[in-house]
Amino acid sequence: MPTSYGHFRIRVFHEETTGFDHVALTLGEMSGPDPVLVRVHSECLTGDAFGSLRCDCGPQLSSALGQIQENGWGCLVYLRQEGRGIGLHAKIQAYNLQDKGVDTHDANLMLGHPVDARNYNVASEILNSIGIDKVCLLTNNPEKIKQLEKYGIEVRKTVPLVVGIGEDNRDYMTTKVGRMGHSINKDFLI
Repeated sequence: MPTSYGHFRIRVFHEETTGFDHVALTLGEMSGPDPVLVRVHSECLTGDAFGSLRCDCGPQLSSALGQIQENGWGCLVYLRQEGRGIGLHAKIQAYNLQDKGVDTHDANLMLGHPVDARNYNVASEILNSIGIDKVCLLTNNPEKIKQLEKYGIEVRKTVPLVVGIGEDNRDYMTTKVGRMGHSINKDFLI
């Protein structure tokens, strides 16, 4: 698949339990002396497709693809886990609560959802199916690292993905750091 970041191979993986199709984009061969540069990215229609400034998702997706291109090889796994796994409708309801001053953490709880409902087992299955078991992971999310390792992916190194921070998402980003443990240097949030 030709993209502005290079020619990627696209593979679709169907998850029986959810009915969702997930995607792996790979550039180059998935073997080498170094662990594969990988981004496991959860779907964010508002950020990825519409360029919403409420989150950092769109810039993270673009940056990850750019880093894979610069590296010369790597993999992006795109998971259909909209709104931290609560779905688009609930995510927009959470947006409404956030507009009234509730943070993203509490908004999910107020709607009767977990703070983060994502499960990365399917990501590990996708990575394993294309021969990737050791990764250099582009992430700020410690839960993603923990789950991938639990499901058999060796995270040899992590690379922070700190992009897209601005006035419209500063509170959201502060919540990710302060309440959800994301590893983002607080100096970026000032």
